[in-house]
Amino acid sequence: MTFSEQPLLIFDGACGTSLQLMDITDQDWSGCEGCNEILNLSAPGHIIEFHKSMLHAGAMVVETDTFGASRIVLAEYGLQDKVKEINHCAVENARTAIADMDDKYIAGSIGPGTKLPSLGHIEVEDLASATREQVEALVEAGVDCLIVETCQDLLQTKTALISAFEVLEHCSLSLPVMASVTIEQQGTMLVGSDIAAVVATLEPFPLFSLGLNCATGPQDMMSHIKYLSEHWNPRISVIPNQGLPEVVNGQTHYPLTPENYAEQMYQFVVEQGVSIVGGCCGTSSSHIEALAKRLEGVTPKLREVC
Repeated sequence: MTFSEQPLLIFDGACGTSLQLMDITDQDWSGCEGCNEILNLSAPGHIIEFHKSMLHAGAMVVETDTFGASRIVLAEYGLQDKVKEINHCAVENARTAIADMDDKYIAGSIGPGTKLPSLGHIEVEDLASATREQVEALVEAGVDCLIVETCQDLLQTKTALISAFEVLEHCSLSLPVMASVTIEQQGTMLVGSDIAAVVATLEPFPLFSLGLNCATGPQDMMSHIKYLSEHWNPRISVIPNQGLPEVVNGQTHYPLTPENYAEQMYQFVVEQGVSIVGGCCGTSSSHIEALAKRLEGVTPKLREVC
């Protein structure tokens, strides 16, 4: 069965917070501490170990460790000339992890970068060029789909999607393209757009799915997902944090237990027809394991879009 044919897709959990729990040395970081993407080259074993932990927990899809692997972000570490190499190695690491496993897929992760065009941080043309470069590398390496995620600015989102579809058209490829926006606790994206604006803006794109990730836990996503369920025809994804982050004894803490997280995600599937689920910040292999068990044999609710 192909990626697109799967009735319910379970994505992996958090990469960044999982790596923070690993014993990663200064040598592993290769002088670029904080740049998770460099680990694809300098310490691939850690990345493969992370992917395998999620797969063994029940994840069907692993996202490449390429969230910040565009020229814009890598330039902050002096790695701007390693875009192709890092993205290629990230896909290869994911492929190594899923080797000899059936019905497992690789999603090419494309983050928002650190500069938003609506806030004047970057010109649209520069953002488009950087996105095309990263997409070309991911597609060349052989991902099963692309996910433009943690989108905070609709202009950034549109630019990334246009760039991705341009590359696919140029390569005569038809890969599923997912978009996942981040709605803050106040109810809008960082630059002020609500979920209705998101739907209206992205409706013309031939997206495989639209959904939410990061910023909040499942609870604060419920009204936005309900709106998508009623107004968005293609598939819907929900990839939340492990609840709203709290600071406990000076450390960031995410409150949801694997069981609570899995139960809330189950409700999205059976009540709102969500068919793509996974975990963002804080979610561990234990959360994905609980999610996979809770959704065993479950079919997403059929939706009637207004």
